[in-house]
Amino acid sequence: MYEVDREQEILKYLPLVERVANRISIKNTEYEYDDLYNIGVIGLIDAMQKFDSSKKVPFENYAAIRIRGAIIDEVRRHSKISRYKMGNVNSFYQAKQELEQEMKREVTDKEIMKKMGITSSQLGDIYDSIQYLSSVSLESTLYSNNDETVMVQDTLRDSKAPSGEKELMKQERRKELVEAIKRLSEREQLVLSLYYEEDATLKEIAAILDVSIARVSQIHGRAIAKIRGYIEEANQE
Repeated sequence: MYEVDREQEILKYLPLVERVANRISIKNTEYEYDDLYNIGVIGLIDAMQKFDSSKKVPFENYAAIRIRGAIIDEVRRHSKISRYKMGNVNSFYQAKQELEQEMKREVTDKEIMKKMGITSSQLGDIYDSIQYLSSVSLESTLYSNNDETVMVQDTLRDSKAPSGEKELMKQERRKELVEAIKRLSEREQLVLSLYYEEDATLKEIAAILDVSIARVSQIHGRAIAKIRGYIEEANQE
C-alpha cells in the first residue's frame, strides 16, 4: 500500500518536474530534455524522502528546489562552458567596462565588437554563454557575496522578508537592481519578466516575440550583461 501511495505522489508531482526541467538551458551541454526530466524525477524522489513537514515549508516549494538542484548539479559536472568561452565572457566584460569608462555612456554592440576584434556571430556566442551561466551555473544570480544573494526574481516578485541588518543591505541591493532593470529596453524587460516572473521557457518567449530561441537567448544574455554593468557603475559612484 505504501508503494502504491508513493507512486501516486510521484505521478502527482511529475508536472512540477516538467516545469523545472523546461527552465534549464541545455545548450552547450551533452544533455537532451529527457535526460534532465529523468534526473529531475530522481530529485523529486529525494525530496519526498527528505521532506520535513514540521518546518512548515510547502512541499512543492521544497521539491522544486531539490529537483532544480539535482538537475543543475548534474549539468554542471558535464558543462561544456570551456575555459576559452569563459575567457571570452571575461574579455567582453573588460572591454565593455573600458569603453564605458572612456566614453562615459552605454556602448553599442558594434563598439564592443570593434574593441574586441570579433564578429556579430562571435558576440552572439558570448551572449549565449552569459545566458547559459545565468540560467544554470549562476542560477540567475546577478551578484552575491558571502552574506546575501540578490536575484532577478527578488525585483519582479513581491516578497515579505524579516527585518535586520542583513535584510536592509539586501533591500539596498534590490533597489540597485530595480533601477538597473528600468534602464533596459522594453523588449529586454519583457524577456526578463516572462522568464523570471511568468516562468516562461526560452521556447515560449520566442513564440510570444515571434523570434528564434537563439535570439531570445541573446536578448536575455545582453540584458544580464547590461544589468551587471549598471550595478558596477552604481557602486563606483
